[in-house]
Amino acid sequence: MRLKRFLLRYYPPGIILEYERGGYLRTKSIDLLDLTPETNTDELVSEIRQSEPLITESRAEQVKELVLRLQQKQGQQDHHRFCFCKELKAHILPLTNIAFNKSGSRFITGSYDRTCRVWDTASATEMHTLEGHRNVVYAIAFNNPYGDKIATGSFDKTCKLWCAETGKCFHTFCGHRAEIVCLAFNPQSTLVATGSMDATAKLWDVESGEEVATLTGHTVEVLSLCFNTVGNHLVTGSFDYTVAIWDVSSKRRVHTLIGHMGEISNVQFNWDCSLIASGSTDKTCKICFSPQGSRVLTASSDKTARLWDVQSGVCLQILEGHTDEIFSCAFNYEGDTIITGSKDNTCRIWY
Repeated sequence: MRLKRFLLRYYPPGIILEYERGGYLRTKSIDLLDLTPETNTDELVSEIRQSEPLITESRAEQVKELVLRLQQKQGQQDHHRFCFCKELKAHILPLTNIAFNKSGSRFITGSYDRTCRVWDTASATEMHTLEGHRNVVYAIAFNNPYGDKIATGSFDKTCKLWCAETGKCFHTFCGHRAEIVCLAFNPQSTLVATGSMDATAKLWDVESGEEVATLTGHTVEVLSLCFNTVGNHLVTGSFDYTVAIWDVSSKRRVHTLIGHMGEISNVQFNWDCSLIASGSTDKTCKICFSPQGSRVLTASSDKTARLWDVQSGVCLQILEGHTDEIFSCAFNYEGDTIITGSKDNTCRIWY
């Protein structure tokens, strides 16, 4: 085994190792869930070296620097107020979804025009157009934290896997019997999960392009799904008013959450997976947690996005300016930039 590089994961705190074995690139994570700003870094690095053979003496100082960066991030206060920065006319037809890569340097947009576009955040210029779907591109995602692959799900019942740098299509996942409306990578970037109007979710192998499993149990459409940060659980939300939690290894449903009086439109784990937030047509809405887990961002048909404090439930800020329903919203990985997508055919970037 040969260590290639480190990837830093702020929330939950951890270090991802990318290494080569048998001619293939593989990854493993060092989870630092008990890390605090007061943790003794020298002792922690010593423990990591003892338990992880890839961390040699020559790499110890580099690991220490990464741990110090994680501690610095933990000590930051979350009092950021967002200001409108720029607006993009992204597609000729309405947008369907938006997503950042890990650094926030790029984002992607899906549209009714059957394409996904890759954008540079700072300059607001288009970098690639991903073409090949025969119907609406409705669900999109980067494989964060790596950011080298993009998945797109379409009303043509397929999901495609793309190279983020070149726009080359690696695989087309076929198997759903109806429109694909949500998708997500697992944290290791080895699986893609897709949810469909056929009432199922499916797991796909990123390397081979083969179907791994079909998750059945919902009675109608699966509209949202999300892996936890370890990747051992998947949560799905459905138009049957329920949220289901699945064990990824056994492919079995382990919990069903009941309480909404309307269709589930969105589900999300917070950063330490202690909470699940669900949005519904019973007057809640599209949602996402900030990376720190202390804020929730909601998008609504009232043309606004709202920032909420998780602990108190207080609305901290209202983001206004769109002229039609906001159907998608996202934080970048640092939590200091927001992007919103609307039926008015525009994206707005907020710093």
